[in-house]
Amino acid sequence: MSARPAGLAAYAAVTAAYWAFMLTDGALRMLVLLHFHTLGFSPVQLACLFLLYELAGIVTNLSAGWIAARFGLASTLYAGLAIQIAALIALSLLDPAWSMAASVMFVMAVQGASGVAKDLAKMSSKSAVKLLAPPEAGGLFRWVALLTGSKNAVKGMGFFLGAVLLGGFGFAPAVLGMAALLGVILLAVALGMPAGLPAGRRDAKFREVISRDRDINRLSAARVFLFGARDVWFVVGIPIYFYAVLSDGTAAGDRAAFFLIGGFMAVWIILYGAMQAAAPRLLGAAARPLSELVAAARGWVAALALVPLVLAVLVWAAGEPAGWLTAVLVAGLMLFGALFAVNSSLHSYLILALAEGRRVTMDVGFYYMANAAGRLLGTLMSGVSYQIGGLALCLAVAAHFLGLSWLGARRLGRDAKNFAQPHH
Repeated sequence: MSARPAGLAAYAAVTAAYWAFMLTDGALRMLVLLHFHTLGFSPVQLACLFLLYELAGIVTNLSAGWIAARFGLASTLYAGLAIQIAALIALSLLDPAWSMAASVMFVMAVQGASGVAKDLAKMSSKSAVKLLAPPEAGGLFRWVALLTGSKNAVKGMGFFLGAVLLGGFGFAPAVLGMAALLGVILLAVALGMPAGLPAGRRDAKFREVISRDRDINRLSAARVFLFGARDVWFVVGIPIYFYAVLSDGTAAGDRAAFFLIGGFMAVWIILYGAMQAAAPRLLGAAARPLSELVAAARGWVAALALVPLVLAVLVWAAGEPAGWLTAVLVAGLMLFGALFAVNSSLHSYLILALAEGRRVTMDVGFYYMANAAGRLLGTLMSGVSYQIGGLALCLAVAAHFLGLSWLGARRLGRDAKNFAQPHH
Protein backbone atom coordinates (compact mmCIF):
# COMPACT_ATOMS: atom_id res chain seq x y z
CA MET A 1 0.00 0.00 0.00
CA SER A 2 1.34 3.45 -0.84
CA ALA A 3 2.01 6.01 1.85
CA ARG A 4 -0.80 8.26 0.71
CA PRO A 5 -3.68 5.69 1.05
CA ALA A 6 -2.23 4.52 4.39
CA GLY A 7 -2.12 8.11 5.59
CA LEU A 8 -5.68 8.71 4.40
CA ALA A 9 -6.93 5.58 6.21
CA ALA A 10 -5.19 6.63 9.44
CA TYR A 11 -6.64 10.15 9.07
CA ALA A 12 -10.14 8.66 8.62
CA ALA A 13 -9.76 6.47 11.72
CA VAL A 14 -8.51 9.37 13.84
CA THR A 15 -11.34 11.57 12.61
CA ALA A 16 -13.98 8.91 13.37
CA ALA A 17 -12.69 8.48 16.92
CA TYR A 18 -12.61 12.25 17.43
CA TRP A 19 -16.17 12.59 16.12
CA ALA A 20 -17.47 9.99 18.57
CA PHE A 21 -15.67 11.67 21.44
CA MET A 22 -16.94 15.16 20.63
CA LEU A 23 -20.54 13.96 20.25
CA THR A 24 -20.49 12.75 23.85
CA ASP A 25 -18.50 15.79 25.01
CA GLY A 26 -21.11 18.23 23.67
CA ALA A 27 -24.01 16.16 25.04
CA LEU A 28 -22.38 15.92 28.47
CA ARG A 29 -21.83 19.69 28.64
CA MET A 30 -25.52 20.37 27.98
CA LEU A 31 -26.72 17.60 30.31
CA VAL A 32 -24.68 18.92 33.23
CA LEU A 33 -25.53 22.58 32.65
CA LEU A 34 -29.30 22.15 32.32
CA HIS A 35 -29.66 19.39 34.94
CA PHE A 36 -27.90 21.37 37.65
CA HIS A 37 -29.57 24.64 36.73
CA THR A 38 -32.93 23.00 37.38
CA LEU A 39 -31.60 21.82 40.76
CA GLY A 40 -31.10 25.46 41.76
CA PHE A 41 -27.38 26.03 41.13
CA SER A 42 -26.37 29.69 40.76
CA PRO A 43 -24.45 30.95 37.69
CA VAL A 44 -21.18 30.92 39.65
CA GLN A 45 -21.82 27.38 40.93
CA LEU A 46 -22.60 26.24 37.39
CA ALA A 47 -19.35 27.79 36.16
CA CYS A 48 -17.47 26.01 38.96
CA LEU A 49 -18.71 22.64 37.68
CA PHE A 50 -16.63 23.18 34.53
CA LEU A 51 -13.56 24.84 36.05
CA LEU A 52 -11.68 21.62 36.79
CA TYR A 53 -12.55 20.40 33.28
CA GLU A 54 -10.72 23.41 31.82
CA LEU A 55 -7.93 23.41 34.42
CA ALA A 56 -7.28 19.75 33.65
CA GLY A 57 -6.91 20.73 30.00
CA ILE A 58 -4.04 23.09 30.82
CA VAL A 59 -2.06 20.39 32.63
CA THR A 60 -3.04 17.65 30.17
CA ASN A 61 -1.96 19.54 27.08
CA LEU A 62 1.44 20.29 28.56
CA SER A 63 2.04 16.64 29.45
CA ALA A 64 0.14 15.01 26.55
CA GLY A 65 2.52 16.42 23.96
CA TRP A 66 5.42 14.69 25.70
CA ILE A 67 3.42 11.48 26.31
CA ALA A 68 2.49 11.30 22.60
CA ALA A 69 6.08 12.01 21.55
CA ARG A 70 7.28 9.29 23.94
CA PHE A 71 4.61 6.59 23.49
CA GLY A 72 2.90 7.42 20.19
CA LEU A 73 -0.24 9.22 19.04
CA ALA A 74 -2.48 6.13 18.97
CA SER A 75 -1.83 5.52 22.67
CA THR A 76 -2.98 9.00 23.70
CA LEU A 77 -6.05 8.77 21.46
CA TYR A 78 -7.15 5.45 23.02
CA ALA A 79 -6.45 6.78 26.52
CA GLY A 80 -8.66 9.81 25.90
CA LEU A 81 -11.60 7.66 24.80
CA ALA A 82 -11.17 5.23 27.73
CA ILE A 83 -11.05 8.01 30.34
CA GLN A 84 -14.21 9.61 28.90
CA ILE A 85 -16.06 6.29 29.21
CA ALA A 86 -14.99 6.01 32.87
CA ALA A 87 -16.09 9.62 33.52
CA LEU A 88 -19.54 9.02 32.03
CA ILE A 89 -20.06 5.88 34.13
CA ALA A 90 -18.93 7.72 37.28
CA LEU A 91 -21.32 10.61 36.61
CA SER A 92 -24.26 8.18 36.50
CA LEU A 93 -23.56 7.40 40.19
CA LEU A 94 -24.46 10.94 41.31
CA ASP A 95 -27.02 10.69 44.14
CA PRO A 96 -29.73 13.41 44.36
CA ALA A 97 -29.71 12.94 48.14
CA TRP A 98 -26.16 14.32 48.40
CA SER A 99 -25.63 17.84 49.70
CA MET A 100 -25.05 20.72 47.30
CA ALA A 101 -21.36 20.91 48.29
CA ALA A 102 -20.84 17.17 47.81
CA SER A 103 -22.58 17.23 44.42
CA VAL A 104 -20.45 20.15 43.23
CA MET A 105 -17.19 18.51 44.33
CA PHE A 106 -18.12 15.15 42.76
CA VAL A 107 -19.17 16.65 39.43
CA MET A 108 -16.10 18.91 39.35
CA ALA A 109 -13.86 15.86 39.83
CA VAL A 110 -15.61 13.85 37.11
CA GLN A 111 -15.55 16.83 34.77
CA GLY A 112 -11.83 17.13 35.46
CA ALA A 113 -11.35 13.56 34.24
CA SER A 114 -13.45 14.39 31.18
CA GLY A 115 -11.22 17.41 30.55
CA VAL A 116 -8.14 15.18 30.59
CA ALA A 117 -9.86 12.85 28.12
CA LYS A 118 -10.92 15.65 25.78
CA ASP A 119 -7.46 17.13 25.48
CA LEU A 120 -5.72 13.79 25.00
CA ALA A 121 -8.07 13.10 22.08
CA LYS A 122 -7.77 16.61 20.66
CA MET A 123 -3.97 16.80 20.80
CA SER A 124 -3.66 13.35 19.21
CA SER A 125 -6.04 14.17 16.37
CA LYS A 126 -4.62 17.61 15.55
CA SER A 127 -1.01 16.38 15.67
CA ALA A 128 -1.88 13.47 13.37
CA VAL A 129 -3.04 15.94 10.71
CA LYS A 130 0.37 17.60 10.60
CA LEU A 131 2.02 14.24 10.04
CA LEU A 132 -0.51 12.73 7.60
CA ALA A 133 -1.56 15.73 5.46
CA PRO A 134 -0.62 15.64 1.76
CA PRO A 135 2.31 17.89 0.77
CA GLU A 136 0.59 19.84 -2.03
CA ALA A 137 -0.18 23.57 -1.63
CA GLY A 138 -3.03 24.16 0.80
CA GLY A 139 -3.18 20.48 1.84
CA LEU A 140 -2.43 21.06 5.52
CA PHE A 141 -4.96 23.91 5.88
CA ARG A 142 -7.62 21.88 4.04
CA TRP A 143 -7.16 18.76 6.18
CA VAL A 144 -7.03 20.57 9.53
CA ALA A 145 -10.07 22.68 8.58
CA LEU A 146 -11.98 19.52 7.63
CA LEU A 147 -11.12 17.78 10.90
CA THR A 148 -11.88 20.81 13.07
CA GLY A 149 -14.98 21.87 11.18
CA SER A 150 -16.53 18.41 11.12
CA LYS A 151 -15.67 17.95 14.80
CA ASN A 152 -17.57 21.07 15.75
CA ALA A 153 -20.58 20.09 13.65
CA VAL A 154 -20.65 16.77 15.53
CA LYS A 155 -20.23 18.55 18.88
CA GLY A 156 -23.17 20.78 17.94
CA MET A 157 -25.29 17.68 17.41
CA GLY A 158 -24.08 16.59 20.85
CA PHE A 159 -25.48 19.76 22.47
CA PHE A 160 -28.86 19.01 20.95
CA LEU A 161 -28.60 15.31 21.82
CA GLY A 162 -27.81 16.12 25.44
CA ALA A 163 -30.85 18.39 25.81
CA VAL A 164 -33.12 15.80 24.17
CA LEU A 165 -31.76 12.92 26.28
CA LEU A 166 -32.21 14.91 29.49
CA GLY A 167 -35.82 15.76 28.65
CA GLY A 168 -36.68 12.28 27.36
CA PHE A 169 -34.78 9.83 29.58
CA GLY A 170 -33.32 11.65 32.56
CA PHE A 171 -29.73 12.25 33.63
CA ALA A 172 -28.35 8.80 34.60
CA PRO A 173 -29.76 6.80 31.66
CA ALA A 174 -28.45 9.42 29.25
CA VAL A 175 -24.84 9.31 30.47
CA LEU A 176 -24.81 5.49 30.64
CA GLY A 177 -26.11 5.27 27.08
CA MET A 178 -23.32 7.56 25.88
CA ALA A 179 -20.71 5.48 27.74
CA ALA A 180 -21.93 2.35 25.96
CA LEU A 181 -21.79 4.08 22.55
CA LEU A 182 -18.26 5.34 23.17
CA GLY A 183 -17.15 1.87 24.30
CA VAL A 184 -18.24 0.39 20.98
CA ILE A 185 -16.41 3.13 19.07
CA LEU A 186 -13.20 2.64 21.07
CA LEU A 187 -13.23 -1.09 20.38
CA ALA A 188 -13.86 -0.59 16.66
CA VAL A 189 -11.12 2.03 16.27
CA ALA A 190 -8.56 0.03 18.29
CA LEU A 191 -9.18 -3.06 16.16
CA GLY A 192 -9.24 -1.21 12.85
CA MET A 193 -6.58 1.50 13.23
CA PRO A 194 -4.20 1.21 10.23
CA ALA A 195 -0.51 2.00 10.24
CA GLY A 196 0.45 5.61 9.68
CA LEU A 197 0.79 7.19 13.13
CA PRO A 198 4.26 7.49 14.71
CA ALA A 199 5.06 5.06 17.55
CA GLY A 200 7.01 7.56 19.65
CA ARG A 201 10.66 8.23 20.37
CA ARG A 202 12.56 7.31 23.50
CA ASP A 203 14.70 10.45 23.57
CA ALA A 204 11.70 12.83 24.07
CA LYS A 205 12.36 15.03 27.14
CA PHE A 206 9.57 16.58 29.24
CA ARG A 207 11.34 19.95 29.35
CA GLU A 208 10.84 20.21 25.58
CA VAL A 209 7.09 20.88 26.02
CA ILE A 210 7.70 24.58 26.76
CA SER A 211 7.97 26.33 23.43
CA ARG A 212 10.91 28.65 22.81
CA ASP A 213 9.50 29.89 19.51
CA ARG A 214 8.23 33.44 19.90
CA ASP A 215 5.61 33.16 17.20
CA ILE A 216 4.15 30.02 18.76
CA ASN A 217 4.02 31.84 22.10
CA ARG A 218 2.34 34.89 20.51
CA LEU A 219 -0.19 32.71 18.72
CA SER A 220 -0.87 30.86 21.97
CA ALA A 221 -1.51 34.18 23.77
CA ALA A 222 -3.95 35.22 21.02
CA ARG A 223 -5.67 31.83 21.41
CA VAL A 224 -6.16 32.31 25.17
CA PHE A 225 -8.27 35.43 24.67
CA LEU A 226 -10.02 34.24 21.51
CA PHE A 227 -11.54 31.26 23.32
CA GLY A 228 -12.03 33.22 26.52
CA ALA A 229 -14.16 35.63 24.48
CA ARG A 230 -16.41 32.82 23.28
CA ASP A 231 -16.85 30.98 26.56
CA VAL A 232 -17.54 34.09 28.62
CA TRP A 233 -21.03 34.24 27.10
CA PHE A 234 -21.40 30.68 25.78
CA VAL A 235 -20.87 28.52 28.89
CA VAL A 236 -23.27 30.08 31.42
CA GLY A 237 -24.47 33.48 30.19
CA ILE A 238 -26.57 32.72 27.10
CA PRO A 239 -28.07 29.35 28.22
CA ILE A 240 -29.25 30.81 31.54
CA TYR A 241 -30.49 34.02 29.86
CA PHE A 242 -32.51 32.02 27.33
CA TYR A 243 -33.83 29.71 30.06
CA ALA A 244 -35.13 32.77 31.96
CA VAL A 245 -36.82 34.02 28.78
CA LEU A 246 -38.24 30.69 27.56
CA SER A 247 -39.26 28.65 30.63
CA ASP A 248 -42.52 29.26 32.51
CA GLY A 249 -41.38 27.22 35.53
CA THR A 250 -43.47 24.12 34.78
CA ALA A 251 -42.08 20.69 33.85
CA ALA A 252 -43.46 21.06 30.32
CA GLY A 253 -42.02 24.56 30.10
CA ASP A 254 -38.63 23.27 31.21
CA ARG A 255 -38.66 20.54 28.55
CA ALA A 256 -39.55 23.09 25.87
CA ALA A 257 -36.80 25.43 27.09
CA PHE A 258 -34.25 22.59 27.11
CA PHE A 259 -35.20 21.72 23.53
CA LEU A 260 -34.92 25.33 22.30
CA ILE A 261 -31.68 26.11 24.16
CA GLY A 262 -30.11 22.84 23.02
CA GLY A 263 -31.30 23.54 19.48
CA PHE A 264 -29.80 27.04 19.45
CA MET A 265 -26.45 25.87 20.77
CA ALA A 266 -26.42 22.91 18.37
CA VAL A 267 -27.10 25.15 15.37
CA TRP A 268 -24.45 27.62 16.58
CA ILE A 269 -21.79 24.91 16.87
CA ILE A 270 -22.78 23.31 13.55
CA LEU A 271 -22.58 26.70 11.78
CA TYR A 272 -19.21 27.24 13.45
CA GLY A 273 -17.99 23.86 12.20
CA ALA A 274 -19.26 24.44 8.66
CA MET A 275 -17.50 27.81 8.50
CA GLN A 276 -14.28 26.27 9.81
CA ALA A 277 -14.37 23.63 7.09
CA ALA A 278 -15.01 26.33 4.46
CA ALA A 279 -12.31 28.70 5.75
CA PRO A 280 -9.48 27.59 3.39
CA ARG A 281 -11.68 28.21 0.34
CA LEU A 282 -13.10 31.45 1.78
CA LEU A 283 -9.59 32.79 2.41
CA GLY A 284 -8.08 31.47 -0.84
CA ALA A 285 -5.47 29.84 1.37
CA ALA A 286 -3.88 27.60 -1.27
CA ALA A 287 -2.66 30.59 -3.27
CA ARG A 288 -1.54 32.82 -0.37
CA PRO A 289 1.81 32.81 1.45
CA LEU A 290 1.98 32.24 5.19
CA SER A 291 2.69 35.93 5.86
CA GLU A 292 -0.61 36.96 4.22
CA LEU A 293 -2.58 34.47 6.32
CA VAL A 294 -0.99 35.91 9.46
CA ALA A 295 -2.12 39.40 8.40
CA ALA A 296 -5.60 37.99 7.75
CA ALA A 297 -5.69 36.63 11.32
CA ARG A 298 -5.30 40.18 12.63
CA GLY A 299 -8.09 41.56 10.43
CA TRP A 300 -10.59 38.81 11.24
CA VAL A 301 -10.22 39.14 15.01
CA ALA A 302 -10.72 42.92 14.78
CA ALA A 303 -14.00 42.34 12.88
CA LEU A 304 -15.09 39.73 15.43
CA ALA A 305 -14.59 42.12 18.37
CA LEU A 306 -17.25 44.49 17.02
CA VAL A 307 -20.05 41.91 17.32
CA PRO A 308 -20.12 41.37 21.13
CA LEU A 309 -19.47 45.10 21.63
CA VAL A 310 -22.62 46.05 19.68
CA LEU A 311 -24.69 43.28 21.32
CA ALA A 312 -23.56 44.36 24.81
CA VAL A 313 -24.73 47.91 24.16
CA LEU A 314 -28.11 46.68 22.87
CA VAL A 315 -28.70 44.35 25.84
CA TRP A 316 -27.70 47.08 28.29
CA ALA A 317 -29.93 49.67 26.59
CA ALA A 318 -32.95 47.33 26.45
CA GLY A 319 -32.82 46.67 30.19
CA GLU A 320 -35.42 43.87 30.17
CA PRO A 321 -35.65 40.86 27.81
CA ALA A 322 -37.88 41.48 24.79
CA GLY A 323 -38.88 39.56 21.68
CA TRP A 324 -36.92 41.84 19.35
CA LEU A 325 -33.85 41.58 21.58
CA THR A 326 -33.94 37.77 21.54
CA ALA A 327 -34.12 37.80 17.73
CA VAL A 328 -31.20 40.24 17.52
CA LEU A 329 -29.16 38.15 19.96
CA VAL A 330 -29.73 34.98 17.95
CA ALA A 331 -28.74 36.71 14.69
CA GLY A 332 -25.78 38.50 16.26
CA LEU A 333 -24.41 35.39 17.94
CA MET A 334 -24.73 33.42 14.70
CA LEU A 335 -22.62 36.14 13.04
CA PHE A 336 -20.18 35.86 15.94
CA GLY A 337 -19.99 32.11 15.29
CA ALA A 338 -19.20 32.56 11.59
CA LEU A 339 -16.44 35.11 12.24
CA PHE A 340 -15.12 33.15 15.22
CA ALA A 341 -14.87 30.03 13.05
CA VAL A 342 -12.60 31.75 10.53
CA ASN A 343 -10.38 33.05 13.34
CA SER A 344 -10.22 29.63 14.98
CA SER A 345 -9.46 27.88 11.68
CA LEU A 346 -6.65 30.31 10.91
CA HIS A 347 -5.13 29.70 14.36
CA SER A 348 -5.42 25.91 13.97
CA TYR A 349 -3.63 26.08 10.64
CA LEU A 350 -0.94 28.49 11.82
CA ILE A 351 0.09 26.37 14.80
CA LEU A 352 0.61 23.35 12.55
CA ALA A 353 2.39 25.40 9.88
CA LEU A 354 4.76 26.89 12.45
CA ALA A 355 5.34 23.71 14.51
CA GLU A 356 8.53 21.76 13.90
CA GLY A 357 7.94 18.25 12.55
CA ARG A 358 10.11 16.56 15.22
CA ARG A 359 8.36 18.27 18.13
CA VAL A 360 4.92 18.76 16.59
CA THR A 361 3.04 17.01 19.43
CA MET A 362 4.75 19.23 22.01
CA ASP A 363 4.18 22.48 20.08
CA VAL A 364 0.55 21.52 19.52
CA GLY A 365 0.19 20.48 23.16
CA PHE A 366 1.59 23.82 24.34
CA TYR A 367 -0.77 25.71 22.01
CA TYR A 368 -3.81 23.76 23.19
CA MET A 369 -2.71 24.35 26.76
CA ALA A 370 -3.27 28.02 25.92
CA ASN A 371 -6.62 27.09 24.39
CA ALA A 372 -7.62 25.38 27.64
CA ALA A 373 -6.41 28.38 29.66
CA GLY A 374 -8.68 30.61 27.56
CA ARG A 375 -11.64 28.30 28.15
CA LEU A 376 -10.90 28.27 31.89
CA LEU A 377 -10.76 32.05 31.96
CA GLY A 378 -13.93 32.36 29.89
CA THR A 379 -15.80 29.77 31.99
CA LEU A 380 -14.95 31.49 35.26
CA MET A 381 -15.78 34.94 33.89
CA SER A 382 -19.04 33.65 32.41
CA GLY A 383 -20.47 32.81 35.83
CA VAL A 384 -19.00 35.86 37.58
CA SER A 385 -19.98 38.32 34.83
CA TYR A 386 -23.54 37.00 34.56
CA GLN A 387 -24.05 37.14 38.31
CA ILE A 388 -22.71 40.70 38.53
CA GLY A 389 -24.02 42.33 35.35
CA GLY A 390 -26.07 39.81 33.39
CA LEU A 391 -25.63 39.02 29.73
CA ALA A 392 -24.59 42.59 28.87
CA LEU A 393 -21.47 42.29 31.03
CA CYS A 394 -20.65 38.84 29.58
CA LEU A 395 -20.69 40.32 26.07
CA ALA A 396 -18.68 43.39 27.10
CA VAL A 397 -15.99 41.18 28.63
CA ALA A 398 -15.94 39.14 25.40
CA ALA A 399 -15.25 42.28 23.36
CA HIS A 400 -12.42 43.21 25.73
CA PHE A 401 -10.86 39.75 25.45
CA LEU A 402 -10.93 39.96 21.65
CA GLY A 403 -9.03 43.23 21.82
CA LEU A 404 -6.34 41.40 23.79
CA SER A 405 -6.37 38.57 21.22
CA TRP A 406 -5.75 41.15 18.48
CA LEU A 407 -2.72 42.42 20.40
CA GLY A 408 -1.25 38.90 20.43
CA ALA A 409 -1.92 38.37 16.72
CA ARG A 410 -0.49 41.80 15.86
CA ARG A 411 3.04 40.69 16.81
CA LEU A 412 2.98 37.47 14.79
CA GLY A 413 5.59 37.36 12.06
CA ARG A 414 8.24 39.39 13.87
CA ASP A 415 10.53 36.35 13.57
CA ALA A 416 11.10 36.09 9.82
CA LYS A 417 12.61 32.58 10.07
CA ASN A 418 9.15 31.07 10.55
CA PHE A 419 7.96 32.53 7.26
CA ALA A 420 10.82 31.27 5.14
CA GLN A 421 9.42 27.74 5.25
CA PRO A 422 7.16 26.57 2.39
CA HIS A 423 3.41 27.02 2.71
CA HIS A 424 1.59 23.69 2.43
